[in-house]
Amino acid sequence: MTTSNHDLLDWSPDAVVFDCDGTLMDSERHWQEARGRAFQDYGLQPPPGFAEQALGRHYEDCGRLMAQSVQKPELTEDLTAALLDHFLELVTDQPVTMPGAVRLVRQLSGRLPLAVASNCPRVVVEGSLERAGLLGHFQHLVVPDPGDRVRPKPHPDVYAVAARLCGVPPHRALAVEDSLTGVEAARRAGLRVLGVGPRPQGDGATRAHGWVQALDAPELLTWVQAFGSPGDAPDS
Repeated sequence: MTTSNHDLLDWSPDAVVFDCDGTLMDSERHWQEARGRAFQDYGLQPPPGFAEQALGRHYEDCGRLMAQSVQKPELTEDLTAALLDHFLELVTDQPVTMPGAVRLVRQLSGRLPLAVASNCPRVVVEGSLERAGLLGHFQHLVVPDPGDRVRPKPHPDVYAVAARLCGVPPHRALAVEDSLTGVEAARRAGLRVLGVGPRPQGDGATRAHGWVQALDAPELLTWVQAFGSPGDAPDS
């Protein structure tokens, strides 16, 4: 565990906001396969490194990136629609949670407000979390909504709204993210950020305030236990 993690996990937030894809739910693999199928629909191949570029993006942004990456801007709408169609087909299978996600959420539930801030469509997030038995633990679920001027990550909007709905200032909330796109969004919103998963190459991991390999990391479980019993107010 790094010094950064020690500093972060010695702190008690007043709310926790989770990303969904790749953080709570193992659905990034579905997005990756859906991108491959959408490219194949039009006889195209993704360029090298495309999966890393697409990680954490809103599906509409990803559709535009897909079209740009193969120099076919005229296919933006078609590739976007195909991407979402294939993903929805794949994600209807039994959802798989990320290691430690269920235990961590259940242990945090009732101790402080919990929210989800995701770039996925609401129907996908709600359906995945409900089938995994996690939906009821979250007081708020925030996704991009053009009507309410909530832009997707890496814009800060979903995290800023989630913190507001939880009734806490952004600097008193912790974001839990697996992608640098999400880390950037949370930081821009003013939240502290815990990165989860394989550490990014280069200085990417330093963009988060701390980084752990998975949600079942022992230091996270110890951190939650320090909050006391469900219903107790966390330390300020």
